[in-house]
Amino acid sequence: MSENANIMLKNVRLSFPSLFQTEKFGQEDTGKYAASFILDKGKHAKTIERLQEKVKEGFKELKVKSLPVERICLKDGDDSGREEYEGSFVIKATTKKRPTVIDRDRTPLAEEDGKPYSGCYVNAIINFWLQDNQYGKRVNANLLGVQFANDGEAFGSGPIDVSDEFEVLETADDNDPF
Repeated sequence: MSENANIMLKNVRLSFPSLFQTEKFGQEDTGKYAASFILDKGKHAKTIERLQEKVKEGFKELKVKSLPVERICLKDGDDSGREEYEGSFVIKATTKKRPTVIDRDRTPLAEEDGKPYSGCYVNAIINFWLQDNQYGKRVNANLLGVQFANDGEAFGSGPIDVSDEFEVLETADDNDPF
């Protein structure tokens, strides 16, 4: 498996992004940047087929017929129990080095920009790598970069805009609590 064979994921939904800070689970920091990408089984059928072929190549190179699902970066969303993953495949990619994160016009994005966010559409570049060590055999994906493509319905609560609930204050007296 050529580790330098980059794969472009186009117009996929972003889930669980940790693009500007490393992942944290409770108090534990994993030391990795990560994101999951949701590929619609209909719209992204050719890309899913290519990803599945890369996983099969990994099995051959690892000299196994298959691996438990938790040891493969590509998963069938219908088996996840997550409503937003139904009818899709999901691939999780990670990296120890902060990935490139850019806007539609290729300008760099920062966390303060509020995008990309969980639920938006992105283009992403990943590649596969194999693990075969004391921790076991795995087929993993490396996250190289993410480009914000389009807005989408945010997963979870997302940021809440309450600015319309405030009144315009004309004078300092307008701030009187009574």
